[in-house]
Amino acid sequence: MSRPFDRLRRSLVAPALPRLPLPPLPATTATLLLLLLLPGLALWRWPRPRAQGLEQLMAASSLLQSFAASPDRPVPALWRERFGATPATRLWREQRRTWWQFWGPHADGGAYLAVQDNAGSQRPLPANGLRVGNLLVVAPDALSRRLLQDQLRPDQRAGRGLYSACLPRLESGQGVFWNASGLGALVGPLAPLLEAYQEGCLSLSLESSELRWRGEATDRAATAGPARSVRAPDVPASSLPPLPPDLLLELQGSSLEQLFRGLLSRQLIRDPLAARYGIDTKGLALLRRSPFRLRLQPQASGPFQASLELQVAVGRDRQAWRDLLLGLGRSLQAQALQDLPGASPSSQAQAATWRREDGVVLGGWRWIGDSGPTPQLLLFLGPVPSRWQTMTTTGVQAPGPGSLWLRVRPQGLDQLGLLPEPLPDLVRRADQLAMEAAPGAGGVSWLRGRLQVIP
Repeated sequence: MSRPFDRLRRSLVAPALPRLPLPPLPATTATLLLLLLLPGLALWRWPRPRAQGLEQLMAASSLLQSFAASPDRPVPALWRERFGATPATRLWREQRRTWWQFWGPHADGGAYLAVQDNAGSQRPLPANGLRVGNLLVVAPDALSRRLLQDQLRPDQRAGRGLYSACLPRLESGQGVFWNASGLGALVGPLAPLLEAYQEGCLSLSLESSELRWRGEATDRAATAGPARSVRAPDVPASSLPPLPPDLLLELQGSSLEQLFRGLLSRQLIRDPLAARYGIDTKGLALLRRSPFRLRLQPQASGPFQASLELQVAVGRDRQAWRDLLLGLGRSLQAQALQDLPGASPSSQAQAATWRREDGVVLGGWRWIGDSGPTPQLLLFLGPVPSRWQTMTTTGVQAPGPGSLWLRVRPQGLDQLGLLPEPLPDLVRRADQLAMEAAPGAGGVSWLRGRLQVIP
């Protein structure tokens, strides 16, 4: 009786696969060694090239500027200070290639000067000078020279990521490279608002009365990331219209995350927002995802030099914003601020104007198109805005996802003392500044803009 079941069992079992002969043990060992040694041999035979002089300086500087040779122009003061008057004049007349000035890692000392070292070791070094690859670098003093020498890495390999894109911009023509320290030294307390652009580079060109630029920036270290193409998208210069005289600044973005990411990542900021204003994790998430327009408007009279308006497209988050305003209203009342007499919590979620005990208006909020399909919320600091309008009625199209648009009147801000002190005079004297940032691959942002120079 068992035979039929035995035949059935044997018919259901898959036939055994033929066994492949294993290579002899010495052959297996040799194969493994080849697999391990070949990549190492290739790296030894064709290593990534070492960084040249300019790239070593990029790694040791916080801010670096490149300039095209212009021997027909007057000798720059930096050349006279570093070389001495007579040698500087002779070298300036001989210079036919790009030269550079840069600042150390903390941007708190004098500028270094770097030129092409055409004569090499045949020319004696000037005071506080040293050779870095194919460049001659002159430090502002002996201590700065020693600090730079300690930071240089002669065995440094050629950069990857952003370095590979920035190097060609700085090797020819006029350009600028910065890292987080350099940006912080330029914009001071505004640096957290620019966290997405902590390191980057721009190519600069002067066209008529405008200084134009294009380049790229990232929030990561410039040496990070894989090697990639250094060619930027072929886009025209910024086409944003000039800012009207009644505005000092306008910033537009596809989400408040672009503006507040650097601030909201700090526990020191998040804790008071939650404890004092009731803006918890849920409220912060609401802030981060909302498209916005930020405006700064001058005030000719009153207790404020300027008023700030933040206009937010709330989309489907209408009720969530109302809940956030209710909590914010309770927090402001607890701090002895007053709304209109008799205002109820439900009305405060719709409109509120907060005053001190002496009656001075400090700020508030208003809904725009609350009953329509595209509601927007206007929050303001300072007097009540005289005009309310939606984001789409200014003639400027809303930026795409991840994009940021900035328009500024630097001279107007400077007259009110609202510009960071270290910004160059060229920026302070400018009548208009416009810049656009668009997202690229690998966390890179493409930048383009223009500065209207006043002679």
